[in-house]
Amino acid sequence: MLQPKKTKFRRSQKGKMKGNAKRGYTLAFGSFGIKTLQEAWITGRQIEAARQAVTRHMKREGQIWIRIFPDKPITKKPAEVRMGKGKGAPEGFVAPVSPGRIIIEAEGVPKAIAKEALRLAAQKLPVTTRFVVRNDYVE
Repeated sequence: MLQPKKTKFRRSQKGKMKGNAKRGYTLAFGSFGIKTLQEAWITGRQIEAARQAVTRHMKREGQIWIRIFPDKPITKKPAEVRMGKGKGAPEGFVAPVSPGRIIIEAEGVPKAIAKEALRLAAQKLPVTTRFVVRNDYVE
């Protein structure tokens, strides 16, 4: 499961996810990718499930890049605990994504295989996505 080795602070504030992605919205490494159309918190487990789906369908051919990393700590209080008494204990890490952010990129396989592999990965994620292709791509 993806998580940082060390963080500066154990707990963080929720923050806001308004507006579109200001960085990471273009294909940087591969010819194909999936781009988010919503904002959400994506957990390390969801990212790993998507990665496994892509590598299985591509039969370990080509190359993939994961463009997000879960580095925001999320806290949760136990069930049936009264209000107050401080913030809960850290439960896991998430990657906040805004609309337009590229999540996964792929390269080195035909377009049809990449499209199906990234479709399978998108099913594992809590956001709606769009398949994108590099402008200068030729089959």
